[in-house]
Amino acid sequence: MIGKMTALFFATLVLFSCNSNASEETGNQEDGIRLSGQVGFPKDGHIVLKKIQQDGEFIPLDTFALKEDYTYSGSVEVPAPGFYQLDFFNTQQVNLILDKDNVEVNVDGNDPQGFVEIRGSRDHDFIQYVQNTLSQMQSSPRAQDINQRFVQAREAGEEEKMSEIQMEYIAYDDSVKSVIVDSMRSLGPSLGAIEVLRNKRLIDWDKNFAFLDEYSEAVRKEMPDSPEAMSFVSSVDAVKFLAMGKEAPEIALPNPDGEIVKLSSLRGNYVLVDFWAKWCRPCRMENPNIVRQYRKYNDEGFEVYGVSLDRTRADWVQAIEEDELHWTQVSDLKFWNSEAARTYDINSIPYSLLLDPEGKIIGKNLRGPALGEKLEEIFGK
Repeated sequence: MIGKMTALFFATLVLFSCNSNASEETGNQEDGIRLSGQVGFPKDGHIVLKKIQQDGEFIPLDTFALKEDYTYSGSVEVPAPGFYQLDFFNTQQVNLILDKDNVEVNVDGNDPQGFVEIRGSRDHDFIQYVQNTLSQMQSSPRAQDINQRFVQAREAGEEEKMSEIQMEYIAYDDSVKSVIVDSMRSLGPSLGAIEVLRNKRLIDWDKNFAFLDEYSEAVRKEMPDSPEAMSFVSSVDAVKFLAMGKEAPEIALPNPDGEIVKLSSLRGNYVLVDFWAKWCRPCRMENPNIVRQYRKYNDEGFEVYGVSLDRTRADWVQAIEEDELHWTQVSDLKFWNSEAARTYDINSIPYSLLLDPEGKIIGKNLRGPALGEKLEEIFGK
C-alpha cells in the first residue's frame, strides 16, 4: 500500500479539484494524452510534469512552455495510469491522476496555495463527487436530527436508546455509501475510485467485500501496468481470508494472568472476537450491549474472545472491571502493533467477528441491536 503518500495525495485532490463536466475526449493512445491550461500569474521557470513513485519520489517526465497568452499545452506519453504532479515554476504543485483523459489544469502559478481548477478528468470528478455527497449527508436535516436525538439520549443516560440511534445513523450512512459504490460500478476501473476505496473508514470493506472482490478483478484485468492499481488489488487479495464463510485465523495471546489462550480453545461455541481498548470511546459505548448479550446467551453456547489493543496492563484490567467484561480476554499490549491486529488487518476499532462452532466467520461488526438480532436468529430466544 502507498500509505501516507496516498493519504496526502487524496487530501490534495479533495482540496483543489473543481467539480466540472468531464471531457468526453480522451487522449490518442499513440500520441499520449493532452495536458493544457492557463496560468494566471506566471513566474520565471518551467512547467514540469513529474511521476509520483510509490516511495514518494518524483521523476521528471516532460516540460511545457508557457505561451504569450499565458496558456500551455502538449501531448505526453503516460507510462501507466498513476499519480503525477504538475510543478509550476517550482512554486505551485498540483497532484493529478492521469490515465486516458485529456486534462486541463488552470492555476494561479505564483502561490503554493493558490487557485487550482482541474477539468476533464473522470478520476478527479469522481473524488469531488464523493466529497460533495458525504458533505451533503453530514449537513442534511436527517443527520442533524439523528445527532440531536443521540445527544439527548446520552445526557439522559439512555444507553439502549443511544445504541438504537447509533444503528439508525449507520443505516443512513450505509444507504449513502451504497450510492457511491453503485457509482463506482458505473465508472469502471479507476484510480479515483481506488483512492476512495483505500479509505476503509469511508467504504466499509467488510460490508462491501463482494463488490471489492469483483472490482479488484476488473482492475487486475484492465490496469495491470499501474503499480498503484495493482497495490490495491494486492490489498484486496490480502483480506480475502477474512471473507464470510472462511475459518478465522488463530490467535494465541496472554490473558491478564499471563497465560496463553488460543481462540481455537473456544471451538464448539458461537464466539464473538471483539477487538477493543480502554482508550476507545466507541468500544466502551458498545461494551454494555455485549455484556447484555453475553449474560443472555452464554448458557446457550455464546462466548466472547476479547482482544485488547491497550498499551498497559493497568489500563486493560481497569477497563475489564469497570465494564464487567468477564469473559476470555487477551492482549500483547502492543497497541496497533498487536500481533492479532496485524493478522486481522485491523485499522480501526471497535471491530468484531462472529464465528460459528467450527470457527468460520458468519458475521462482522454486529453492533447494537444487530448483534442481538443475529444471536436471537441463532439461539431462537
